[in-house]
Amino acid sequence: MKIVIGNDHAGVEFKNKIMQALRSKGYEIINVGTDTLDSVDYPDIAKEVSKKIINKEANFGILICGTGIGISIAANKINGIRAALCHNEYTAKLSRLHNDANIIALGARVLGEDLGLACVETFINTEFEGGRHARRVGKIEQ
Repeated sequence: MKIVIGNDHAGVEFKNKIMQALRSKGYEIINVGTDTLDSVDYPDIAKEVSKKIINKEANFGILICGTGIGISIAANKINGIRAALCHNEYTAKLSRLHNDANIIALGARVLGEDLGLACVETFINTEFEGGRHARRVGKIEQ
């Protein structure tokens, strides 16, 4: 499974911990985020991650900024992207189960690393339920 990950300057350390954990479990990681603390614009990072999802170069995306809010808003402006800002394993699970989210957004300044990793693992290991939810996701896509 390929996962694309992107972050702004607020999420460098958080991203590195997540990448390390995912690689240790055999996931292939595409890093399109910054690796420095120099300020970057999170909409640019959201666009890069989203392009990889739209072009089917990755199965899922992870976006990280300070709160996760701005980067998730930016990603959701792109057709075909369903980015879910998650704060716990429950929201990560339901974002996949009911909304077929293809990107998880996390806030490096509001989540601990262990909880962030648990959210990511729940997200990538939860299948879309379909059924009545497929109809709703279809309406979002329209």
